[in-house]
Amino acid sequence: MILATSFAAHVADYIVALASVYTLAIIGYIIVILAFSAGLRLPYTRWTDAVLTFLRDVTEPFLRLFRRILPSFGGIDLSPMIAIIVLQAAARLIASAIHP
Repeated sequence: MILATSFAAHVADYIVALASVYTLAIIGYIIVILAFSAGLRLPYTRWTDAVLTFLRDVTEPFLRLFRRILPSFGGIDLSPMIAIIVLQAAARLIASAIHP
């Protein structure tokens, strides 16, 4: 019984950590997009392109779900903020259901 409880606690901690890492990826992607819209361009290198492509490929499908639902607010994109709130709330809810 103790082993099952310990395993459930580890799974719950893993889910919360995974949500935190995904939240950091969303924040990093938004910072890069804001820097590009402000006119800051990094010189092209292979590793920067790989990082930016990775961030876009990982975060855009999740953000696109919220962009379809939320209306446009005059050029302000609120989908990352709502996505992070939903992601963190869902992770906490699932973790508390697994390990009360």
